[in-house]
Parts: sequence; structure tokens; C-alpha cells
Amino acid sequence: MFGRLMPKEGKYFDLFNAHAELITKGGKALSGLVGALSKGSDDVEKYSAEIDLLERKADQITHSTLEQLHTSFITPFDRDEIHQLINQMDDILDIIQDVAESVSLYDIHKVPLDIVNLADVTDHCCATVEAAVKLLHSMQNAPEILKRCHQIDDLESDADRMLRESMSKLFREEPNVLQVVKLKEIYALLEAVSDRCKDVASTIEAIVLENS
Repeated sequence: MFGRLMPKEGKYFDLFNAHAELITKGGKALSGLVGALSKGSDDVEKYSAEIDLLERKADQITHSTLEQLHTSFITPFDRDEIHQLINQMDDILDIIQDVAESVSLYDIHKVPLDIVNLADVTDHCCATVEAAVKLLHSMQNAPEILKRCHQIDDLESDADRMLRESMSKLFREEPNVLQVVKLKEIYALLEAVSDRCKDVASTIEAIVLENS
């Protein structure tokens, strides 16, 4: 009788997984948007609209997770870590949306191949976040989860290196100062996506080390 009166554990892992799927879709949409820009394609607006929709869906999941956190008696791991993880995951899609909005704001119609390559790395980073999150339901997956986290760290390092090299090239070769300013912002935001992925990986790693 008493057991039935206890608040039920929230479906945190379902919420984490649903959000992580949106992150992967956001990474793909971002890569698609940048690819369309590099080709002068009309698909830019389509990808921007998709990213906006994904970000709104992610916000709803984040809100549901935080609501669950306030009403659940039992949580799978520390409440502060749940709060931190879902907000950091949401930050990824927020930055992806910032890229799409900046492309429109700065009226960018063409980007160099370096930006395409950086977007591909962030796409891979997002997919790896999903892979790590979807293993969190069992600490028996600890070795594989940590492997994914290390992969994200490596991808973030790759993105950081690509940013430095691309910025150096941009300052040397682009004669239009206004274009330099515009592209510099896009480069920085793209690299920030991988930074937010690394934040998620760090939190996941801490959860695994504390609970496995």
C-alpha cells in the first residue's frame, strides 16, 4: 500500500534520449545548411526552419525534464547532475540555432570549404553525444560511455584546431573586411557547438564515474 503512494520515478532516460535525437538531427541540419550555403543552394531557408523547429521541441523536453525533477521522489542519479545535463544538452541546440540565425542576420550567401568541414565535425560531435546519452540507462555500459566521451573530447580538439587554422587563412586571404567579420562569427559559433558537446561529455563522464 505504502509503495503505491510513493511518487514514481520520472522517465528521465526517455526524455534524455528524445532530446539527444534532436541534437543529432540538429547537427545534420546544420551541416546541411552550411553545405547549401557553400553551393549557393536555395535549401538554406529549409534547413533554418528545421533547426528552429528542433530547438523548440528540445526546449519542451527540457521543460518537461525539469518539471519531472521537481515532482519525482526517486531520481536515477543526482538531481543537480540531471539539471546540468539536460540544460547543457539544450545549449547545443541553442548554439546551432544561433548559427542559422547569424547566417540570416549577416545576409551570408556563400561560405568557404573550411566552414563546411568544421560543420561536418560538429555534426559528428552531435551524433556522438546521442550515442553516449543512449547508453546512460545502465552503468554496465560505463566503458562504452566513457569511450564516447573521449571521442567527443577528440572531436572538440579537432574543431578547435580547425578553427585556428581557418581563422588564420581567413585573415590572410579574404580582402573584404566585412566578410571577414561575418565569417569569423560563423566559425566561432560552429566551434562553440563542439564546446557545448564537450560540456555534456564532461557531465556524463562525472555521472558515470560516480555511479559505476
